[in-house]
Amino acid sequence: MTRALRLLTYGLTSLVGLGAFLYPFWLPEVTQQVNGVSAHANDSALMMTLLVGLCFVVLLLEVQQDAVGAKTIALLGVLVAINATLRFIETAIPGPGGFSPVFLLIVLGGYVFGSGFGFLLGALTLLVSALVTGGVGPWLPYQMVAAGWVGLTAPLCRPVAAALERIFLTRHAPGATRQAPGVELWTLAVFAAYWGLLYGAIMNLWFWPFAVGPAQMHWTPGVGAWETVQRYLVFYVVTSLAWDLARAAGNLLLVAVAGAALLRVLRRFQRRFAFVYTPAVAAAGEKCAEAAWTSR
Repeated sequence: MTRALRLLTYGLTSLVGLGAFLYPFWLPEVTQQVNGVSAHANDSALMMTLLVGLCFVVLLLEVQQDAVGAKTIALLGVLVAINATLRFIETAIPGPGGFSPVFLLIVLGGYVFGSGFGFLLGALTLLVSALVTGGVGPWLPYQMVAAGWVGLTAPLCRPVAAALERIFLTRHAPGATRQAPGVELWTLAVFAAYWGLLYGAIMNLWFWPFAVGPAQMHWTPGVGAWETVQRYLVFYVVTSLAWDLARAAGNLLLVAVAGAALLRVLRRFQRRFAFVYTPAVAAAGEKCAEAAWTSR
């Protein structure tokens, strides 16, 4: 029941985020300005309230799922603090293009600890870092949703890495090792690079319907779906692709260089958290029962 409730909460959160990104395209008219500076000025507070509330619900569900929950949430707080610090450093010393170091922990944390952990790590990282760096604005809830989706989808790398390992092993000699070297790490690196591009493409949607400019690369109410996609692709290639490529390359490099060590650390924490508590009274009772049975 709790698992179904968690899945329902994650689905509802994603639907709220998806609706917030896409609803302007169904409006009969929107107020458009250069660069979309007033985008979502009237509804961002509502979106933030909904998102933070849903994150709180997810947090409660994660704590209540088992005895490990409290320790996992404590680790979540540590990782969010580390990521917020990294983003503060990034703000003080900007990297090239859209490069940001925060996606490394979001991807690896979601991969090791699961979708709920990954979603919370992504969303809360953007929230806390925005409070620290003064980056609060109507764009913040959309950043939280997009970063949350990065961590939410990270566990999808598990079956992909397992399938690639099986393919690798079947093409080698029978004496090959059980685990293909580097397959898991490079799967995560490609995934992180992919999200480096997709994150930017998604984030453009928070303001693009409200921006004005050349007709071939901006949206106007009444435009068909296919033409909207074509215009957005032109807009993305012209304005964002180079910026997002720097983020994708940075994600790829960070995972390739630091991913193996961080995976070992996170899995060590995961193993320490996964214990089974057996009360002493119950254990003594089991031993007595075993002794009585063997004495027959």
